Amino acid sequence: MLDMVMIRKQWLEIGEVAVRKGLDFDVKVLLAVDEQRKVLLAETEGIRAQRNRGSALVEQLLRDGRPDDAEAQKKVNSTLVAGLKEKEAELRELESEYNRLMLLVPNLISPDSPEGASDLDNVEVMRYLEPPAFEFTPKNHIELGEAHDMIDLRRGVKIGGARQYVLKNDGALLHRAIIQLAMDIAQQQGFTLLDAPVMVREEALFASGFFPGNREGTFAIDGEDQWLAGTSEVPLISYYSGETIDLNEPKLLAAASPCYRREVGSAGRDVHGLYRVHGFSKVEQVVICRADLELAECWLQRILANGRMLVEKLELPYRIVAVCAGDMSQKNYKQYDIETWMPSRGNYGETHSASSILDFQARRAGIRYRDNEGKLQYAYTLNCTIVASPRMLIPLLENHQREDGSIYIPKALRPYLSGRESII
Repeated sequence: MLDMVMIRKQWLEIGEVAVRKGLDFDVKVLLAVDEQRKVLLAETEGIRAQRNRGSALVEQLLRDGRPDDAEAQKKVNSTLVAGLKEKEAELRELESEYNRLMLLVPNLISPDSPEGASDLDNVEVMRYLEPPAFEFTPKNHIELGEAHDMIDLRRGVKIGGARQYVLKNDGALLHRAIIQLAMDIAQQQGFTLLDAPVMVREEALFASGFFPGNREGTFAIDGEDQWLAGTSEVPLISYYSGETIDLNEPKLLAAASPCYRREVGSAGRDVHGLYRVHGFSKVEQVVICRADLELAECWLQRILANGRMLVEKLELPYRIVAVCAGDMSQKNYKQYDIETWMPSRGNYGETHSASSILDFQARRAGIRYRDNEGKLQYAYTLNCTIVASPRMLIPLLENHQREDGSIYIPKALRPYLSGRESII
């Protein structure tokens, strides 16, 4: 959500942003509703003031011993009350439409974000390691998982339906090891570790900017005002919702949580294996800091570096791309993705996302702080994945496979796997 004063001043830019992000939003409609709202509010307040003066006049007339005039004024007051109720009903309806439209306003886009319509237009900014050149025909992660009795897709689908899976034996151990490594990185980098609810209220999804736009992609709990979060970013943003907090130092929060996504609209895309599934685990970082662009950029690079650290500890080739306007969600101001090399795809696949959101979420969530002059300001928020699994198992298994069928275990994971160097 953006400030309405700013929207009125920068409405042309906001209209352009909606087009660049591919959003169905017309800022002129919002401005028209806002103007109607202001006019109706003034009319309502005017009638309310007349009613109040009329009520006071009735009392005065009765004190002056003029009952007939008081009765006449009461009739006038009744007309005013009826008119006021009508105006208040119109205002409530208009306020509802205004609030609905405000939730559709896109966040601005940073000046250094590339132009483009889709992920094909994202711009590579760096690479780490070169993809492996196998001297044998490599297997994909499902073939490797089945060969080592680590992954069972057939029984996963039998139990839970499409896009479900079972990790077993070393598959389950690798999954847990990766998650714990990510949590250890977060703790070492000064983040407060939380085990937060995954079942959240609807207001938490609005506060974090996932609703109203991603409602169809989120699992609802029937009969309850509760939903299954697709990322712990949702509860982490709401952790300080409605609060005025001390931001002399940024709040650094991290959580490992199960995540659930319906993946609506992805039929036919990435359906093989573990790339796009309904349930997975993720370690997410959220930073809440003062409203300062330079400070926000600094923290964006730092949390991105934590994600990079995880991939580098797994000894995997990756690249970073600057996400273009058309591939950015409504809430993001600036975004980088980490894409890790996946031999079975013959390409890099997205494994991490880092976003700067400015005060867009904090305005929705009501997260404020006092600046150096004691004035209340809305905070800036940022987020970045450290790891998501089992997707991370794809590059881990595929890049580290050997010709004899064994799989190399990176040094950073060995302490979590009894010191083992390989899966044989």
